[in-house]
Amino acid sequence: MTELLRVTSVFENGSFIPEKYSYENDNVNPPLLIENIPSGVKTLVLIVDDSDAIGTWTHWIVFDIAIPENTPNFEIKENTAPGILGINDFKQTEYGGPCPPAGTHRYYFRVYGLNKNLGLDEGVTKEELERFMKDNIVAKGELMGKFSKI
Repeated sequence: MTELLRVTSVFENGSFIPEKYSYENDNVNPPLLIENIPSGVKTLVLIVDDSDAIGTWTHWIVFDIAIPENTPNFEIKENTAPGILGINDFKQTEYGGPCPPAGTHRYYFRVYGLNKNLGLDEGVTKEELERFMKDNIVAKGELMGKFSKI
């Protein structure tokens, strides 16, 4: 059974992401608070996707985020990569903020709690990461924010 993580930030679920965090502005990741982490979680994975792009566009991948044992809450601070970075669809390992070509897009900040470290190298793709983590997910949660190009 997969437990539910609570993911919050400076924007409410379903609301607009502040411009500061967009690709064309400061392009820094928003702070995230992950709560209700069960005791069996050894590490976290964060994947940020735009599902409204033609095909899903991955903006940020961070994995093997170490959390102290028996810690029910974990904060990812603004402009911080707290783990190993995967490669996003910008072909970079850094956070790539929202940058829709037109209209309003939805950005999903999905967090997975795993029962072990994956031990993969920096620069793995989302597909490679998902293949390795799929049997080790014990908790998950998400936060969705919107962004419109002005």
